[in-house]
Amino acid sequence: MTLKRILGALALLLTPAIAFAHPGHGDNGLIAGISHPIGGIDHLLAMVAVGLWAAQQKGAARWALPCTFVGTMLIGGLLGFEGLNLPALESGIAASVLALGLAVALAVRPPLSVAVAATALFALFHGVAHGLELPDMSSPWAYAAGFVAATAALHAAGYAVVRVLPQAAAPLIRVAGAASAATGVWLLAG
Repeated sequence: MTLKRILGALALLLTPAIAFAHPGHGDNGLIAGISHPIGGIDHLLAMVAVGLWAAQQKGAARWALPCTFVGTMLIGGLLGFEGLNLPALESGIAASVLALGLAVALAVRPPLSVAVAATALFALFHGVAHGLELPDMSSPWAYAAGFVAATAALHAAGYAVVRVLPQAAAPLIRVAGAASAATGVWLLAG
């Protein structure tokens, strides 16, 4: 497939429906769920960083970190659907961008229990934010399926970058982590 065809297919997939003749024939929440993690720089950076960080780990942490994030984020999303709001929600999300970026930049390998606990805490903040932003008239289940699928894809993309690039590219991954951490500082500063 040529680059022109790939770009054309992506354009079609990303083009929103302009109008529908009757209400109720549009998005059931799935597209909104997919768009939410991808559309916000805070969510995007944190979720890619989880994949990058997981790929820097050894053993069970390689799968435990992304699985923990997705599972806890879904729980947080369900809590958000019920109206639960966490104190300092946006600051918690910004702190996750900072901390995960630093973890990647420094290639930190803490004990698995510490890495899983930190990942779960960050995922809870992201999940609650997703849940609170459930669009009106959307199916919560379709919306949740969308943000779970997008998050898993972002984790996989980060993981794949580390695993596919040659070992000589490891400094570039660390620079990406540092850039993410700097963005986290910027987000925290408001």
